[in-house]
Amino acid sequence: MSKIRDLPLNKPGQRALRRGRFSQAGQLYLLTMVTRDRLPVFRDYMLARRLVRCLFAGDLLSDCDCQAWVLMPDHFHGLIQLADGMALSSWVRLFKGRSARHINAMAGYRGAFWQPGFHDHALRSDEDIKKVARYIIANPLRAGLVERIGDYPHWDCAWL
Repeated sequence: MSKIRDLPLNKPGQRALRRGRFSQAGQLYLLTMVTRDRLPVFRDYMLARRLVRCLFAGDLLSDCDCQAWVLMPDHFHGLIQLADGMALSSWVRLFKGRSARHINAMAGYRGAFWQPGFHDHALRSDEDIKKVARYIIANPLRAGLVERIGDYPHWDCAWL
């Protein structure tokens, strides 16, 4: 699987790529969001745990099922399934807005916290969901942050 990167919306043509996009209830999405300028904010354990609390806030989880996720020092990967009536862009906007307010207040940051936009991939019916989940949670291993995934504190997966 290729490396996933956030594509900022301010590059020429990026808005056109997003035009006509729609979200489908029940669809599984591999989602990536990146911090502004790829700052490794989540090396700070307390800031990372604060973001995890934002992810698991009751109203956000009522709009999606987060089946696997990992929080890296400068980005977030998740495998989410949308609930009825929720658009992916709306869910991302809620999550980014809430988490930015909490992280900025806690760390004393000002301004934008996340890069604009996000990357998503709607899983096809023939894609192995568990393989995608393993890819997500193996990020800390590939990045050399730990030698065993159990040693990394910021991840979860419904199947492990």
